[in-house]
Amino acid sequence: MFVILSCDLHGKCFRRAKEHWATSNNKVKEMVLLELSYVNSNLQLLMGELEGLNSSVEVYQNTQETANIPLIALGLKETKDVDFSTIFKDFILEHYSEDGNSFEDSIADLMDLRQACRTPSRDEAGVELLAKYSSHLPLMESRFFPPTRQTGIFFTWYDSFTGVPVCQQNLSLEKASILFNMAALYSQIGTRSNRQTIEGLEQAISSFQKSAGMLNHLKETFTHTPSYDMSPAMLSMLIRMMLAQAQECLFEKTALPGIRNEFHSLMKMAQEAAKVSEIYDQVHQSMIQTPIKDNVPFFWSTMSQVKTNHYRSMAHYFVASALMDHQLGLSDDEDQQEKTLSQVYDRLPEGRSPLEILKKKDERERIGKAHIRRAILGHEEALRIYSLCHHLNKLEILQDILTASHQRSVNKCSENEDEEEFTDYTEAPDIISKTEHKAEMEVPATTKVKVTDFFQRLGPLSVFSAKQRWTPPRTIKILPKDPELGFNLKGESPVQVVSLDPLCPAATDGLKEGDYIVAVGDIDCKWMSVSDVMRLLKDVNEEVIEIQVVSIMDSNPQMPTKSATFCGNLPKTYSMICLAYNDDDKKSRKVTKKSSFLSFGLKNRLKSASTLSLPTSDQSGTLPWNKPCPSFPSTSAYNNDSGLY
Repeated sequence: MFVILSCDLHGKCFRRAKEHWATSNNKVKEMVLLELSYVNSNLQLLMGELEGLNSSVEVYQNTQETANIPLIALGLKETKDVDFSTIFKDFILEHYSEDGNSFEDSIADLMDLRQACRTPSRDEAGVELLAKYSSHLPLMESRFFPPTRQTGIFFTWYDSFTGVPVCQQNLSLEKASILFNMAALYSQIGTRSNRQTIEGLEQAISSFQKSAGMLNHLKETFTHTPSYDMSPAMLSMLIRMMLAQAQECLFEKTALPGIRNEFHSLMKMAQEAAKVSEIYDQVHQSMIQTPIKDNVPFFWSTMSQVKTNHYRSMAHYFVASALMDHQLGLSDDEDQQEKTLSQVYDRLPEGRSPLEILKKKDERERIGKAHIRRAILGHEEALRIYSLCHHLNKLEILQDILTASHQRSVNKCSENEDEEEFTDYTEAPDIISKTEHKAEMEVPATTKVKVTDFFQRLGPLSVFSAKQRWTPPRTIKILPKDPELGFNLKGESPVQVVSLDPLCPAATDGLKEGDYIVAVGDIDCKWMSVSDVMRLLKDVNEEVIEIQVVSIMDSNPQMPTKSATFCGNLPKTYSMICLAYNDDDKKSRKVTKKSSFLSFGLKNRLKSASTLSLPTSDQSGTLPWNKPCPSFPSTSAYNNDSGLY
C-alpha cells in the first residue's frame, strides 16, 4: 500500500513540476511550489514508514527495573525455497550412472535442513543448525556442481537492507548468506542476554565479538558478493558496530558491581566511558559515508550519535565527581593522584600542572564545574538527537535513561553552585579514552562442524565428485579360487585396477586398466581398502564371482593419490599370481609380471624426458642385459613428479 501511494505521489509531483516550468504566471508558480513542498513532505513520511517496515534490525530492551540502553541486532537474510530433487536425481543418473531415486531420502534430508535454516532458534542451537548446513555446502558443491557447467539450480537471497533479491547458480551466494545469518544470530543472542548479571553480560560480550568475527571472516572469504549488505564497506561498518556494542557491555560489566566513590575508580570509569564514546563515534562516521549512508536505517546512525554523546557526557560527569567530591588529604597518595590526573588529559587547562590542580581546592572545583557543564550540554544534545528519530521515540527506556543521566548532572551542578560566584568560562579539556578490556573479534568454534555426507553412498569424495564423469557399472566375472586373476589392486578407497594382463580372463571379460572396483558380489566396496577387497575375493566360496567396476570418462584419468601401504617412502602394491594360457604349446606358463604402477609411471616419465630408458622384454632390444641399468631417480625427483601419483 505504501509503495503504490508513493508512486502516485511521484506521478503527481512530476505533473505539477511540468506545470511549474510551463507557466509564466507567478501565482501559479507559487501554488505549484507549495503543492510540491507538501508532496515532498508526504514522501518523507512514507519513506520513514517504509524504513520501519523493511528494516531488518531488531532492537531489544530490558523491561527490568534497572534497565540498560537498548542494543541493535542484525536481522536474518530471507531466501526462497530451492528444490534439489529433480536436478540432483538426474545428475546422479547422468554423472554417476546410479539410480537417482535411491537417493530420494538423502535429498529430502538436505532440503529439510535448508528449510530449517530459514527459521533458526535465536540461541546457540540455531547457530549450530546454520553451521551444520554450512558444512554440508562444500560436500554438496563437490558432488553436484561441476566447474565446467551450471546445474540449473538458482539460489535467491534478499538484501537485508534494501530488500533487493540477488540470484546466482553457484553456491558462493548460499555460503556467504549462511555466514551472514550466523553473525546475525550471534548479534541477536547478545541483545537478548540478561545484562543485569555478570553471566548475562559475559554472554553478550562473547556473542557480539563472535558476530564481529563471523562478519570479518565473511569479508575476507567472499570479496565479490553481489548483495549490498555483504559488500566490504557495509561489512566493515557492521564489524565496528558489533565491537562497539561489545565494548559497551564491557563497560556495563565493570560498572555492574558498583562504582566506588573514590578518586581512582571515578577516573578509571571516566576513561572507560570515553572509550565507548570514541568507538561509537567511529561507527557513526562510517555510517554517514557514501554509499553506506544511502541504505543504513536512519535510527542506526541516530542511535550511534546518541550513545556517542551520552557516554562522553558520562565521562565528564565522572571526572567532575572525582575533582569536586574528593579533595587531596594527608592520607591520600599525592604521587598516585598526580599520575592518574596527568593520564586523563592530553592537555591541562590554561597550562596548569596536575599537582597544582590537586592541591588547590578552588582549582579542583573550577575545573570540575567545567566538566559538569560539558556533561549537561552533552546529555542535552543526546536528548535532542533522540527526539529527531521517530523510531527511537518508541524506546521509552532509552528516553528514561537519557533523562535520568541529564538530571543527575544538573543536580551535581546545583550542589556546587555558588550564587555569589561570577560566571566562569573555563573550558573542560577532552578526556583521553582508555580501557583495560578491549573488545576483540572472535571466530566461533561453530564455524565448521563435523557432518556426515548425505550422499556418502556415492563413494569417497576425493574420487567420486562432479569433476569426473563415470561410465555405467560393468559386471566382470572372475574366478577367486583360481590364481589366474591377472591384475594388481592399488589405492585406499576405492581400489583401482593396475598392471592388468591383457591376456587374462578378466581383461577378456571387459576389465580395463584404471577401472575402480565398486562392488564385489552384492557388497558395496567403494569405501574399502585394498586389503578389505582382497579378503573379500579370497573368502568367497562361490566358483565364479561378479565384480562391478566403473571407469572415468575423461581422457586422462587420475590415479589414486595414496597406495595401500608404504615402504621406504615409495608406494607398494598388492598383487596376485598372474598366469596366462598359451594356445601354441597347449600348456600354462608363467608370464613375466608387468611393471608395477610405480615403474610404469616412472618409465613414461623417463621416456618423455628423453634421458634414460628401461630394459624391455624384447630379446633384440638395444640394451643388453649385462649393461648396467640406469640408476633410479632421487627421492626429490620422485616426489616432485605428480604423474607418479
